[in-house]
Amino acid sequence: MRRKLAAGNWKMNGLSAELAEVEALCAAHPDPKVDLLIAPPATLISSMVVTASDHRLAVAGQDCHAEESGAHTGDISAQMLKDAGASHVILGHSERREDHNESDDDVRSKARTALAAGLKIIICIGESLEEREAANTLDIIAGQLAGSLPDILTGENTIIAYEPIWAIGTGKVPTLGQIGEVHDFIRTKLEARFGEGVGRSIRLLYGGSVKPSNASDIFAVSNVDGALVGGASLKASDFSGIIKALEDAI
Repeated sequence: MRRKLAAGNWKMNGLSAELAEVEALCAAHPDPKVDLLIAPPATLISSMVVTASDHRLAVAGQDCHAEESGAHTGDISAQMLKDAGASHVILGHSERREDHNESDDDVRSKARTALAAGLKIIICIGESLEEREAANTLDIIAGQLAGSLPDILTGENTIIAYEPIWAIGTGKVPTLGQIGEVHDFIRTKLEARFGEGVGRSIRLLYGGSVKPSNASDIFAVSNVDGALVGGASLKASDFSGIIKALEDAI
């Protein structure tokens, strides 16, 4: 049985004062029925680990370099994230793919390095509005899965997040049928490539304008094991509503 996961991506938001939101979230969910994770900016990773030390909240990095170390000014290695206390890292987010021209090959290289460092990986995939309107969604998803995922994965160390680019931070949400179609397709592809056991064990998250008001409907969709939440994860009150919806979906 795949354990549900509510993951928050703070992106380039958050100063030390915002750790109070993490304290409030932990207090509101002292014994969560689902797994909880937040990916803060790198400057807050160590502090957030300390803040959540008495709670089961996991802390993730938002990216890492494909190399273990070296002359890469401004970049962060997987080992540095691990050393700071992170247990996971998000890779291949559409904002990285677009803003930094990251390819599927780049994402796969980073994933291999992260796994070697002992981090669990959250691989993001998703189509643009143009690709959706051209009815190319499943072809795009298939290509990203094939190119972004290393050959050796398990349900313990890998999570896939489907985030249609056109729904991220826009308030637009795919229909429940569209979400289900893509998640079922991803599951089929994972089972075909990695075998039924591993394919069924990898958790699939949906991301893109998830909020308390629509979370219950989304979590009722086939093969949706949780959410990767952006803006709504910045405030404990908002994220808490999503967590409760996910707990109710068990």
